[in-house]
Amino acid sequence: MTKIDSLVKGILERDDLSISKAITIVENDFPESNDLLIQLYPHTGKAAIIGITGPAGSGKSTLVGQLIREYRKMKKTVGVVAVDPTSPFTGGAFLGDRIRMQDYVTGNGVFIRSMATRGNLGGLAKTTKDVVRILDASGKDIVIVETVGVGQAEVGIISVAHTTVLLFAPGLGDEIQALKAGLSEIGDVFVVNKADRENAEKTVNDINSILNTGDIDGTWRPPIIKTIAITGEGTEELINLIDQHREYLKTGVFERRLRKSIETELIEEIKQKFTLHLTNNLKREVDFKSLVNQILKKEIDPYTAAELILRKITIG
Repeated sequence: MTKIDSLVKGILERDDLSISKAITIVENDFPESNDLLIQLYPHTGKAAIIGITGPAGSGKSTLVGQLIREYRKMKKTVGVVAVDPTSPFTGGAFLGDRIRMQDYVTGNGVFIRSMATRGNLGGLAKTTKDVVRILDASGKDIVIVETVGVGQAEVGIISVAHTTVLLFAPGLGDEIQALKAGLSEIGDVFVVNKADRENAEKTVNDINSILNTGDIDGTWRPPIIKTIAITGEGTEELINLIDQHREYLKTGVFERRLRKSIETELIEEIKQKFTLHLTNNLKREVDFKSLVNQILKKEIDPYTAAELILRKITIG
C-alpha cells in the first residue's frame, strides 16, 4: 500500500489526521495531490455544501460557530473551510478563524481548517474546491465554506457551494453598494445579522427593494431573515431555509448548476495542464532561449516574440 493509498483509507475512515495531511498536500500542490484527488473523487457528492459570505464585520465567523453548534445537536458531522487573507509574512492564513470558532466545537464530528487566499481573487483559495472534496469524501454531512468578505469578487463562492448565505449587518455602510455591484446574484438566503442594532429593519427593507427590481433565478426567491449570531437567535430558522433551498435544488436546478460548474472546472484544468506542458517544452527549445536573449538585448519585444512562438506552434 502506497502512502497515498494509506492516506485515502484514513480519510474514508474519517481520521482527522489523515484529512489534515491530505489538505496540506493539496494546499501546497505537492506532486501526489493529483493521485490523491483522483482516488477520492468517486467518494464525493454526498455532503451539503454551504457558502457563508458578506462584508467584513458582518459576523460571519460567529454565525458559522452557531451553525456548527446547531448541526452537532442534530448529530450531523461538520467540516469548515475558513478562507482567510494571506499573511504578508508567512503566506499562510492569519485571521485564525479556527481559534474564534473553537468555543463552539462541542466534541468530535467537527473539522475546521483555515486556508489562505494567497492573492487569489474571488475570495476563495484556488484549492478550496479540492479541500471541500476531501471533507466531503471523509463523510462530513455538512461542509461550510466561509470566505474573506472582500466584496464583489466573492462571486467565486457559487462554483463551490450548493447554497450561498449572504450576510449583512446594519451600520456597515456598504450593504446597498455591494448589492448594486451584483453580489445579490449569488445569494440564495439573505441574513441581516446583529439584528438588535438600530436600522436592522431598514437594512431588510433595502435588500427587499433591490431583490424586487432584480431577476429571480427560477422559482426560488431568496428569503431574508434577521439573526443575532452572538446569542444564536435565528440560527434554527436559517438552517430550515438552507434545507428548503436544498429541496428546491432537487427540482433539476442542482443538476444544471453542477453541469455548468463541471464544464468550467474541466476547462480550467485543461488550460492549467496545457500551459504547464507547453511552458516546460518551450524552455527546452533552442528558439525560446534565443528569443529570451534577443529580448534582453532589446533586439525584439516580448509581444512580437510571443507571436512568433505561437505561429510556430500553430504551423507545427
